[in-house]
Amino acid sequence: MSSYLEVCGVSKAYGPRVLFHDISFHIDEGDKIALVAPNGTGKTSLLSIIAGKDSSDGGGSVRFLKNITVSFLEQDQNYDPDRRISDIVLEGAGDKAKTLQDYEVAAILSKLRLNDPSRKAGTLSGGEAKRTAIAAALIRNPDFLVLDEPTNHLDVDTIEFLEDYLTRSRCTLLMVTHDRYFLDRVCNQIIEIDSGQLYRYQGNYEYFLEKRQERIENFNAVTDRARNLLRTELDWMRRMPCARGTKAKYRIDAFYDLKDRAGQRREDRQIEIKAGMARLGRKAINCSHLCYSWADLPIVDDFTYNFAPGEKIAVVGPNGVGKSTFLDLLAGRIEPSSGTIDRGETLRIGYYRQEGIQFDSQKTVIDTVTEIADVVSIGKGETVSAMTFLNYFMFPPSMHRNRVGRLSGGERRRLYLLTVLMRSPNFLILDEPTNDLDLMTLNVLEEYLAAFQGSLLIVSHDRFFVDKLADHLFVFEGCGRVKDFVGSYSGYRQYLKDREEERRAASRESRKDVRAAAPAGQDRGERKRKLTYKEKMEKEQLERDLLSLGEERKALEARLCSGTLSPQELTADSVRIGEVGRLLDEKELRWLELDEIETIAPELNRI
Repeated sequence: MSSYLEVCGVSKAYGPRVLFHDISFHIDEGDKIALVAPNGTGKTSLLSIIAGKDSSDGGGSVRFLKNITVSFLEQDQNYDPDRRISDIVLEGAGDKAKTLQDYEVAAILSKLRLNDPSRKAGTLSGGEAKRTAIAAALIRNPDFLVLDEPTNHLDVDTIEFLEDYLTRSRCTLLMVTHDRYFLDRVCNQIIEIDSGQLYRYQGNYEYFLEKRQERIENFNAVTDRARNLLRTELDWMRRMPCARGTKAKYRIDAFYDLKDRAGQRREDRQIEIKAGMARLGRKAINCSHLCYSWADLPIVDDFTYNFAPGEKIAVVGPNGVGKSTFLDLLAGRIEPSSGTIDRGETLRIGYYRQEGIQFDSQKTVIDTVTEIADVVSIGKGETVSAMTFLNYFMFPPSMHRNRVGRLSGGERRRLYLLTVLMRSPNFLILDEPTNDLDLMTLNVLEEYLAAFQGSLLIVSHDRFFVDKLADHLFVFEGCGRVKDFVGSYSGYRQYLKDREEERRAASRESRKDVRAAAPAGQDRGERKRKLTYKEKMEKEQLERDLLSLGEERKALEARLCSGTLSPQELTADSVRIGEVGRLLDEKELRWLELDEIETIAPELNRI
């Protein structure tokens, strides 16, 4: 097996802050590797150096095997707003494809629901821009894929498509992801950057956590032994100080090496969430016949529910169906079209929005926090200073004077979470809280939210996160319909698969019944017969119509979810999608009638 990538002696620092130093590793053909590290310790920087978009400090080299194709998916997409999806995708295809009609191109665009390649980048949502970038990366059918947070901004259907594609693909893979289900199902190795050094593990995420803890404990055990020995050597060094020049030089050198080693105890520093919660009475939020529409498109239709104090609910559904709008309604950012929202007197909402907040990039971390409060409640009557509260969230004193604009994406997310929790909310509304957070931070956040005594409402495409926290789900099905599903998210996905299998089984049984019943007619004139020439032509035309209408419905759904249509266009498309659904039902029913005739005819020939 040949080595596809060799990284030798690569380093990166920003001023006095060293991200990693003199690290080396190789990736062999067929490896599927996840790169993990705390936020701000250089994951994206390392991927950028590998992709040739940044350079190593003071030398080092990155070498790919000749003649392999490499695709790089960046964490964020910054396309020229006037570029079309087709331009971006075909540029990514390189020599592999020239037109959107090429089979591989068309298949990937369809799977990623990019039904209108003529759309310009400036009209795309975050999820659509991500899907476009994924299409451009996959269409080349590369030998080596480098992916930086590929699941951010994607709905679960797209995540599962990408998961299945990468699992089946023979391509070599290096990626950064916080999605633990995705990591476990796709990757067979994990590379960790820790304290500027690199460590490699064979196995899944649980194995990584176990071996990582063993490594830290072994390191500390060696450090403790070094400290014990240091006491003896220090006593030896202090004896007869005037005769130090006669001491064995090797032992003196060994003493200083030992002193350095004894000071290297490894503390597994991680976020520590200590946040207070205001008292919540018996009433949280009561919704009665809640309706909200954008133009004539229903987002929420006749929704009634009383949120009980302490319950934990996840809101799920495809992108663009109205989940974030629903959260805005409950948080009071927008008003309903009709119906009522009754909020309890003691309610204190903490709203973590997907798009975050616009921090002043020139302000320091400490100033950003003290503008909210100098003292923060951490529960049970205890308070701490803003500086101490920052420490809990892995912002040590050395970072307090850093400007917010110099923080990594994950560090800004952590700061945003801190500003939400320091207000002591008793009803947390979290919209995609896992985006850009590292795995260690996610573990701690999950533990905090699992123990949170207030109410919790979350939107997240992180299946592991939702499974761990939610008691039940609000499933947004489109056109304002919201279904309450009691159970986990994995349970819901299995329910959908079981229901689809039951539908298929029922269809198969129905066809068997038709075949069995056909010979029982009173005479041959009443029995089914072969299709006439005219009926064959009709069936073929129906198949073309069904395909065309299916594509039109997909395109209409994409337009209605795009957020770019005028009120007039929204009205027209909403009416048309209803007509298309009706036509599909009619034509499918007629096709099934003709298909039954054709299926049963061979049986009749033997009568």
